[in-house]
Amino acid sequence: MDVFVITVILPLVAGVILDKILGDPAGLPHPVVGFGRLIGFFEHRWNKGTGRKRKGIWTVLILVVGVYIVSWGLMHFCFSVNDWLGMAVASVLVFFCLAGKTLIDEVRMVFEALDISLDKGRYQVSRIVGRDTARLSGQEVRTAALETLAENLSDGVIAPLFWYLVLGVPGILTYKMINTLDSMIGYRNERYRDFGCFAAHLDDIANYIPARITAFLMVLVSGRPSLLSFVRKYGRKHASPNSGYPESALAGILDCRFGGPHDYFGETVYKPYIGENDRLLDTKDAMTAIRINRKAEGAMVICMVILYIGYALAVY
Repeated sequence: MDVFVITVILPLVAGVILDKILGDPAGLPHPVVGFGRLIGFFEHRWNKGTGRKRKGIWTVLILVVGVYIVSWGLMHFCFSVNDWLGMAVASVLVFFCLAGKTLIDEVRMVFEALDISLDKGRYQVSRIVGRDTARLSGQEVRTAALETLAENLSDGVIAPLFWYLVLGVPGILTYKMINTLDSMIGYRNERYRDFGCFAAHLDDIANYIPARITAFLMVLVSGRPSLLSFVRKYGRKHASPNSGYPESALAGILDCRFGGPHDYFGETVYKPYIGENDRLLDTKDAMTAIRINRKAEGAMVICMVILYIGYALAVY
C-alpha cells in the first residue's frame, strides 16, 4: 500500500498542486515544446510530394510509440534507483502535462483585455484559439474564450488525468504527444488534410471518453443534473465528436449559445449552434465558468484518489 501511494497517488496530487501554484512558468524546459519540435522535424521533411497520408501515419506511430517507450523506460529506471526519485520525476511530468491554471489565467485575461479595448481582447483571445480573430466582435471574443475554456478543460486537464489513471506517466505523456500532433497538423486545410488526418482521428479516439467524463463532471458540480439532457441533445451536433460535450455542458450551465460561423485560415466554417439563448456574455459568466472548471478538475482528482485507494486496499 505504501509503495502504491508513493508511485501513483503522490505524483498525481503533487503534480496537480504544482500546476495550481506555477501554471506554465516561462523559461523552464517543457516536454510539450520538445514534442512540437519533433513534430515539426517530421512535418517539414515528410509533408510534401506523394504519399502524404502514409507519411503522416508513420509520423504519428513513430512519435506516439516512441514517447510511450521512452517514458516507460525513464520511469522504470527512476523507480529502480529510488522510490522517492521516481515519485519526484513522476510529479514533475504530471505537472508539465496539465494546463488547468494556465487555461484559466488566459481566459481571465481575455475578459480583462476586453474591458480595455476590443483590439486588446481580440489579441488576447488569439493566444488560445485557432480561429481568425481580427474581425471578431466583443461578444464573439467572449464566446470564443468560453468555448475554449470548456473544450480545453477536457483536452488539457481531464483527458491527461484520465490517461494517467489508465496508463500512469507513460499514458499521460503519450496523450500529450497525441494532442500536440492534433493541434499542429490535425487540420482539414490543403496543407494538412492528408498528412494530419490520422493524427486528428487518433486524437478523437483518445478524447472520446474524457470529453464525456468532462461534461458529466461539469454538470455534476453545477448541481443541475437535469442539464444532462441538454448535453445529450447538443453534444452530438458539434462537428467534432468530442468538443460538443464539454461545450454544451458549459452552454447549459450559463444558459447561452455557442457555435456559429468561424473563420480558420481565411475560410469560413459553419459550426452548429449549441443552445438557443443568444444573450450577451459578461465577466460574471467567465467567473462562473472558471469556478465550474476548478470544481470539475477537483472532482476528477478526488474520484481518481478514491479509485486508487480502493484498488490498493483490494490488492495489497
